[in-house]
Amino acid sequence: MKDKDFACRIAKSQNDAYYIGMGENPPVFLEDGEETKLIEKSVREEKIAMNLAGFYALECGLGALCTRNGEKPTDWLQRIVSGELDVQDVSLLNHFANATWKACQPFRGLDRINRPVFTVFSLLPQEEVAKDFVQIQTAAGKLLVSLDATSAESAEDQMISVKNLIQDETYALEMAMFLAASYYTGQNQETPPFISREEEQATVSKSAREEKIAMNLAGFYALESGVDYLAHIQNTRPSEILRCITGGTILPSDRQLLCRFANATWKAGQPFRGLDRITREVFTLFDFLSEEDKNKDWAQITGAAAIVLGELG
Repeated sequence: MKDKDFACRIAKSQNDAYYIGMGENPPVFLEDGEETKLIEKSVREEKIAMNLAGFYALECGLGALCTRNGEKPTDWLQRIVSGELDVQDVSLLNHFANATWKACQPFRGLDRINRPVFTVFSLLPQEEVAKDFVQIQTAAGKLLVSLDATSAESAEDQMISVKNLIQDETYALEMAMFLAASYYTGQNQETPPFISREEEQATVSKSAREEKIAMNLAGFYALESGVDYLAHIQNTRPSEILRCITGGTILPSDRQLLCRFANATWKAGQPFRGLDRITREVFTLFDFLSEEDKNKDWAQITGAAAIVLGELG
């Protein structure tokens, strides 16, 4: 996971798997000039994108919890905010948070995957895991307030409200500001202005090569985090989960959960490519996706699983 060469190899493989799944011949992964090309990105949009990982982790984890027993989003949000979750549910949400955080890092710079904190969830220090849950609880608190007017509505109607919120650029800014402020508060630090006047119009040069790699790593980070969670709750080795994926013997419920992880990591990367990408119809709740789009997520998971299993021997 910390190997830049491996990141490039699996990104190329994931890119190829996407096109093959579409019935198309994969194009050249890095076109002429992309190795050294620089692209200008909005500092404002990157600042927003950096602070949305916890929100997308919450939204996708919330979908998994609601689907499990048919309860409303507000029911689960209340439990999250009040700390009434059991250990496995907390672990599930923390795994989602770690997955979306990882998916963001290569967009900020591929060298960030070399840091000690960029590791398998099960190897994280407890204080790092606790930071993830603070982000989840903070996002849950704001989302619960945002859904207050829908408290008497059905689960499906509440899900539609959540869909509308995640596709709203103004709400994305509000949530990013809220989560950023909570981080500084949690560290007992003074909260700086979220976006300075200079940052509103500023741009930063980014590597086209690194963005192409980052775009195609979501499935790998979804696999790593999802498999870690399943191996933990099923008390088995990650390699056994990987063999079930590649061998087609994975339980339908486990397959769906892994696809939710893929949806979460994909979402986390979209604002880095352009905040307006969250307004597209495909940027929606997992349960509102077509089977075709869910199958695309599964193709990314199975492709990454085959490579990782091969590396593990």
